[in-house]
Amino acid sequence: MSGQWGEGPARGDDAPGALTADGAGGGASGAQVPGPRPGGRAEARRAAQGKQGPAKAGPAQPRAGAAAAGAGGGRAAARAAARKPKRDVKKIVAWSAAGVLVLLAGAGGLIYYQLNGNIKSFDADAIAKDRPPEAQADADGNKPVNILLIGSDSRGKNNSDLGGGEDGGARSDTTILLHVYADHKHAVGISIPRNAMVAIPPCKLPNGKWSKGSNSDLFNAAFSTGGTDEGNPACTQNTVEKLTGIRVDHTMVVDFQGFSAMTKAVDGVDVCLPEDIHEKDLNEKLPAKGAVVLKKGPQKVQGQQALDYVRLRHGIGDGSDIGRMKRQQAFISSLASKIKKQGLNPTTLLPLANAATGSLTVDPGLDSADKLMSFGLSLRNIDLHDLKFVTLPWRYRTVDANIDIVPADAKKLWDTLKADQTIDGQNATGEQPAEAPSPTAPPAVAATTPAAAAHAAAAGSPLADTKNIKVSVYTGTSATGMAGKAAEQLKAAKFTATAVGRADNLKYTTTMVQYGSGQKANAEKVAEVFPGAVVEPGTAAGVTVIVGKDFAAANGAATPGASGSAPATGPSAPAVPQPLPSSIVADARSADDNICDNTTYGSGG
Repeated sequence: MSGQWGEGPARGDDAPGALTADGAGGGASGAQVPGPRPGGRAEARRAAQGKQGPAKAGPAQPRAGAAAAGAGGGRAAARAAARKPKRDVKKIVAWSAAGVLVLLAGAGGLIYYQLNGNIKSFDADAIAKDRPPEAQADADGNKPVNILLIGSDSRGKNNSDLGGGEDGGARSDTTILLHVYADHKHAVGISIPRNAMVAIPPCKLPNGKWSKGSNSDLFNAAFSTGGTDEGNPACTQNTVEKLTGIRVDHTMVVDFQGFSAMTKAVDGVDVCLPEDIHEKDLNEKLPAKGAVVLKKGPQKVQGQQALDYVRLRHGIGDGSDIGRMKRQQAFISSLASKIKKQGLNPTTLLPLANAATGSLTVDPGLDSADKLMSFGLSLRNIDLHDLKFVTLPWRYRTVDANIDIVPADAKKLWDTLKADQTIDGQNATGEQPAEAPSPTAPPAVAATTPAAAAHAAAAGSPLADTKNIKVSVYTGTSATGMAGKAAEQLKAAKFTATAVGRADNLKYTTTMVQYGSGQKANAEKVAEVFPGAVVEPGTAAGVTVIVGKDFAAANGAATPGASGSAPATGPSAPAVPQPLPSSIVADARSADDNICDNTTYGSGG
C-alpha cells in the first residue's frame, strides 16, 4: 500500500473562502473593490465600543480615494502604513475569531447548519441484527461507551492527491476500538492490525444485497466490502462486534482530507522519529533514497507531513504494520494532549469539527453537530495518563506475511473491557467503592448462615452498607452451580456480584476471599457471608471470591471426581476478567508518555 505521496494542489490557506492578508480578493477583480470610506465600518465599530473616533469628514476634509491617501500625511503616512502589515493580519485574525463567537452566540444555528450539512452517516439497516447486548447502566446511570475509529485511505474525491497508490476503492489504514469507561475518567484504545486474519460476517452491499461473509480474511477487507470509494464502515463495525463480543455504540470514519484538515486546525501535532525518513521510505518504487522528508527526533507536523508520519512503515524497525500502529497511537496521544491543553470547549472544538466533518462518516447515532459536540465534551474529564493505547494480541503467521490474533489473550482483553476494568486492574464502572469503617467503629457481626446474612442486611447491621462493594465470583470446585449460588447469597446480603466464572483450578478445599489494594475491609465484610472463608491479598483489583469444597458441602452438593466439569455461570453477568498478559500491560502507551518513546517495532528496516 505504499505509493508516491506527492503534494497535490494548494489547499488549506488557499482554499475558497480562506482569509488572507490581502482582504477580499486580488488581481483584476480586486482592483474593482472600492477603498474604505470615512465614517464606515471601522468608525462604527469604534463608536459601538464607546471609543472616540476620528473627526467626522466635512467639506474641508479630503474625500476617500487615491487623492485622499496622498493628502493624509504624505510620505510619512505611507511609511507608517508600510510598517503595519502584521498588525493588519492580527486584526483580521482577531475579528475572525470574534466573528466565530458572535455567530455561535447570536446566529449559532448557521454554524450548526453548516456542520450538519457536512456530516454523512451510513445506513442503519447495514448494521447487523445479531449484535452483542448493550452495556447496562449502574444505579447512578453510569455506562461505558465503545467508539470505533477508522482512518480511511479512500482515493475518492481529492484524497488521491494526499495518499499513495492509484487503485480505486477504500481501505482502512487505521482501526481503533476506543472503550470509554463508565466513570468517563478512563479510556483505552485497542489498535486492530489491518492484516490480521479474522472472520467477516455477511455485510450489506451497495446494491442492497448481503455478502456471504468469510471465516478467514484480512481485517481491512471488511471496509473494502462493496468496492466503493466511501468504504463500508457498517461492515467493519459488524466485524469488530463479531470479533470482540462487545457492542459498538458509535463509529467514526475520517479520510485523508479530514485528517489533514484536523492537523492544520490545531496548528500541527508534536511527533518524534528514531531515524530520518527519506522519499524512498514512502515510495519503495523510487530508484534512489531521495531527500529527507521527515527528520529524526521531535518535530511538529501537519497536513501532508502528518499523513506521511501516520502511514509510514518502511525505514524504521522491521517495516511492519505493528510499528506503524505504535506511531499512530503516539500521534493520537499527542493530538489528544494538544486538544486537552487548548481546552475542550466549543471555541476549540468548532474549528476541529469544521475541519473534520467535511470528510467524516458516522453511524446514525452521531449524525448531527449537536451529537458530535456533546460527545466530544463528554470526554473532557479523561486525564491524559488515564487514556491508554494497546495493540490487540497478535503473532506472525508462518504461511504468509499476515498475522493471527492470539485468541486466549484477546479474550482476556475483551473480558476486561466488558467488566469495565482498566488494563492495570482498576474498577472504572463509575460506582464509588464503599468507605472503609472508621477505626472506632464496632466490629461487624458475623452472619453464620446465608439466611442470617440476608437478615442482617435487611435489619440495618454493618452488612447493610454493601451495595457499592462489587464482588467477582469464581468456582474453585467441580461441583456444579456453586458460583451461581454464591452470587445469589452475596446479592441477598446486598452485595453486588459483578460476574461469575471458573477459577484457574477446581481443587480449592476452602473458600477464599481475596482483595486488591485498599479493599481489605470490604473483603472482610464479604467473608462474613462465607463462614470459615480465608481472607488474603490477591492480584486482581476489588474483591474476589473463589468458592471451595467447604461451600459446596454446606450447600448439599456432591463433588464429582472429574475436574473438567463446566462451571456454573450467571445468565447475564460478564465473564470474570483473567489477568492480562504482562506484555499487553507493559507495552501500553499513556497519552502523556514521551512522544519519542515506543514508536517502532522490531529491528532492521
